[in-house]
Amino acid sequence: MAEPQAKKARVAEEDSATSFPKNKIKILLLEGVSQRGIQMLRDDGFQVEALKTALTEEELLKKIPDLHVLGIRSKTQVSKKVIEASNRLLAISCFCIGTDQVDLAAAQAKGIPVFNAPFANTRSVAELIIGNIVGLSRKVGDCTAAMHRGAWFKLASGCFEIRGKTLGLIGYGHIGSQVSVLAESMGMHVIYYDVVPKLPMGNASQVGTLPEMLAQADFVSLHVPKMSSTENMITKVEFAQMKKGCFFLNASRGNTVVIPDLAAALKSGHLGGAYVDVFPVEPGKNGENLFESELRGCPNTLLTPHVGGSTEEAQAKIGEEVANSLLKCVNEGSTHGAVNFPEVDMKIDPSGNTHRVLIIHKNKPGMMSSINKVFTEANANICQQFLNTKGEVGYVVVDTNVETSADVKKRLSELDAVIKVRVLF
Repeated sequence: MAEPQAKKARVAEEDSATSFPKNKIKILLLEGVSQRGIQMLRDDGFQVEALKTALTEEELLKKIPDLHVLGIRSKTQVSKKVIEASNRLLAISCFCIGTDQVDLAAAQAKGIPVFNAPFANTRSVAELIIGNIVGLSRKVGDCTAAMHRGAWFKLASGCFEIRGKTLGLIGYGHIGSQVSVLAESMGMHVIYYDVVPKLPMGNASQVGTLPEMLAQADFVSLHVPKMSSTENMITKVEFAQMKKGCFFLNASRGNTVVIPDLAAALKSGHLGGAYVDVFPVEPGKNGENLFESELRGCPNTLLTPHVGGSTEEAQAKIGEEVANSLLKCVNEGSTHGAVNFPEVDMKIDPSGNTHRVLIIHKNKPGMMSSINKVFTEANANICQQFLNTKGEVGYVVVDTNVETSADVKKRLSELDAVIKVRVLF
């Protein structure tokens, strides 16, 4: 749809300057979002469709034109093509930590904030790492596989307590620091490497370089975001720098490790074992005979299907956190916590004598002058106003008198640099 036509469609969608009826706001939630989050949105009056599976790009293109909110987890890919096909989308919600499955720049250009839950599942991931540190040190995976075959091998050789061992963390953010605290409570010595100085928790200490850390650690656990600088950051070079018999764990991002190099280090015996939860290529659905990896069959190698944050507690917290963000966005115009968008969170005027005007515009010089001129020409009284910008987009929230909101909305929609205008009351 051409941009002028898209703007007309957005203006026509709402009845003059009235708030759009909640029961007509369509929300699609994919990949088995927590029932808590689904219920919160339904209880507020929205029309919610919840599916257990991810959708392909082709399937999304059919759904997206009628949607006001799209909610996903980690499997669904929201491409620029999908975003540009949307006519009514107010927000995209990622019910997870990462947002790399969404084209954030395309969403910003279209005036669509993207929300996530950056903290809600950190404890679940941290506990899983600790559990697998113990599992690797006791060769639990190999023992379990042998016993399922009917074998019985009771051995102590190559099995260790984790007390007194050194854990090296690559990345000391929300998850890495929690792993640090839990590991210390079990008697481990913790060192970490991060690209920026980080305040240590407990008795942990930061080391200056990655090779320095790798040379000291008995266990190495990776906790980094998906960035160009972290892609393939662990290769045969880094594995060679680890102590012989070191254990390696990755529950961060699938593209951070060169998997064939890890498999080679395991098969050669240089590494004592590995735990991997994330992979460069992951199946888009559940089922048998879907997973292929060079790590299959490697000794003392524990594998899980990207379940780091998949606990009932974490999913409930994520559902609640993201649903709250969506409710504040749709009902109040708040973009607090949006990863790609100017953050604005202005209190609602309790008097009931105002309408709230939400203006998303291109970040160009003179825009506030043009916007304020509209309010002046409409003889509108600005009760409170909040502006913020990020990248190529600006976002203004204005509470104005009821009588002028319709005229203000019409005039603002005619400005070339305005991407979207909504009125709430």
